[in-house]
Amino acid sequence: MTEQRLKIALTKGRVEKQVLPLLEQAGVDCSQVRNKQRRLIFDSETQPYEFILAKGPDVTTFLERGAADIGIVGNDILTEHQSTQYELLDLGIGKCQFVLASTADFDPVAPRRKIIGTKYPLITQRYFDQLGQDVEIVKIEGSVELAPLTGLADAIVDITETGTTIRENHLQIYDYLQPVSTRLVVNRLSLKQHQAAIFDLVDRLAAVVAEPKPKELA
Repeated sequence: MTEQRLKIALTKGRVEKQVLPLLEQAGVDCSQVRNKQRRLIFDSETQPYEFILAKGPDVTTFLERGAADIGIVGNDILTEHQSTQYELLDLGIGKCQFVLASTADFDPVAPRRKIIGTKYPLITQRYFDQLGQDVEIVKIEGSVELAPLTGLADAIVDITETGTTIRENHLQIYDYLQPVSTRLVVNRLSLKQHQAAIFDLVDRLAAVVAEPKPKELA
């Protein structure tokens, strides 16, 4: 095919598994991605799409640097990495919630300066700034729940879907921050260059997202 391909950077793993059915319902051939083996880049043989599988933070980098036209990634990552590209569609999947959590003896309104563990320092700082609280933020890359249990931090800000992991680690939720879901984001220059093709895909996906879901899937 000689038609210009749209490069779609897709967050691999859980987001990838949830997005592929939506893309297929929108008429996109995802067979090569489903049979990926160890590959990370896939050219569609029948449609003008190229898929790039990457970690969420790298999806935003591909978008910012113009190496991808479209990115599919959680808005937690978009916010934390201060994405400046166009967010065109909430795909309604990957729904989670930022929470403030800690042990049972934590006092969220105590006047002393608290230490907060998180993978998301920017989002955490904004939250406490809105509360007018001065905190020390410790960035943690692994199991954030360990921080209040080991004394590393007074509390954590993390993402949860059901709260199960928090409860299983004997923590409790003290506040709810912003909701999280998977978004379709477009590089600004790409939208000017490939407007018709991009909006065609976005419109088809939007129609799929808007379809009523069976009760057991809703």
